[in-house]
Amino acid sequence: MKIEVFGTGCMKCKRMYDNVTEAVKKAGVQAEIVKVEELNEIVSRSVLMTPSMFIDGEEVVTGRVPTVNEIIEILKEEA
Repeated sequence: MKIEVFGTGCMKCKRMYDNVTEAVKKAGVQAEIVKVEELNEIVSRSVLMTPSMFIDGEEVVTGRVPTVNEIIEILKEEA
């Protein structure tokens, strides 16, 4: 599983990355977590609002910071 967190480095984006990291550990799933901060990459992937989270190339959260528990539920659905 590949999880990408899109954001320009703001506090919300950092919090989402931290929540994703914690959720992956708590859920016990194998995942590569990638932080995408390059504006060109964000635009090329058609991300309209940050922070955004993609799992295996599919946008699952946009424009808000989900809780750790919410991310765990998303991970279970995607597994």
